[in-house]
Amino acid sequence: MTKASHPRVVSLIASSTEILNALGAGDLQVARSHECDYPPSVLNLPAVTRPKFDVSGSSSEIDQRVRSLVERGLSVYEVDAEALEALKPDVILTQDQCQVCAVSLADVERAVCEFVHSRPRVVSMHPHTMADIFRDIHRVADAIGRPDAGDKLIASMKRRLAAVSALVMGLPRKRLAFIEWVDPPMSGGHWMPELISTAGGISLFGVTGESSPWITWKDVAAADPDVIVVAPCGYDIDVTRREVRPLVHYEVWQNLRAVRDGQVYLADGNAYFNRPGPRLIDSAEILAEIMHPDACNYGLRGKAYVEYEMIPPGVITTKAG
Repeated sequence: MTKASHPRVVSLIASSTEILNALGAGDLQVARSHECDYPPSVLNLPAVTRPKFDVSGSSSEIDQRVRSLVERGLSVYEVDAEALEALKPDVILTQDQCQVCAVSLADVERAVCEFVHSRPRVVSMHPHTMADIFRDIHRVADAIGRPDAGDKLIASMKRRLAAVSALVMGLPRKRLAFIEWVDPPMSGGHWMPELISTAGGISLFGVTGESSPWITWKDVAAADPDVIVVAPCGYDIDVTRREVRPLVHYEVWQNLRAVRDGQVYLADGNAYFNRPGPRLIDSAEILAEIMHPDACNYGLRGKAYVEYEMIPPGVITTKAG
């Protein structure tokens, strides 16, 4: 097989790794980022990036570490340029959307400048809306020489979104607060308002195509949502359970109508919602099942999301839980 028909691909962002595999081209990938974990087979590939901060601890501690690096004009992640060049990639997939989420385009360009023997094609994702994500899928498919696979994947994703929209059409729209980070709280922007609308809801925070906004719990109380979905970026359900436990100490949280009515849900923010790739369609299905369970049953409860169970304050011995 020729190089042109079987290019060596390095994906340095989890969403493009998922796109590559959804295109049926996982066999082309020769390396990944430290965050690429789906499908599980990619864990067998070498990781050529790493964070410059301690990723353990609470969301508040991680936020402080990341802010400290960014405020000093430093990158949050680094690329192993020597390992990357040794792999002789033909295509490198990266992003220039968020310097906090993954290795940036600037990081990759600095690494590639050190290459001696090759000049790979660098394809950078820049997604803010669903239309952007579809364009990025086309760009990845074109870069690996499989444009037809890109067309098929996009058509499939659009069909599934249309099916979700059809199921909730005419139903009362739920006012939803999507929480993308817990401490300090942040809501979902970019594509999230679109997904919430498709799933039969109204996004109370965030504007389609714009960055995710920082909010306060007082803002949430003032908005009085029907439903709250907590899905922190990079956190699975077990970690999210840990992160929300201290909220029981906040009077404003305890008094939220959604909390009192049992309409708070914890979702897997690592697998869904925050990765601009094929599983955003699953994310729309999760939201539809949460907001309109009588009309939508995808079998995702207990797998992709769970109901929040508020622990009485006296059960928790420290604020950290």
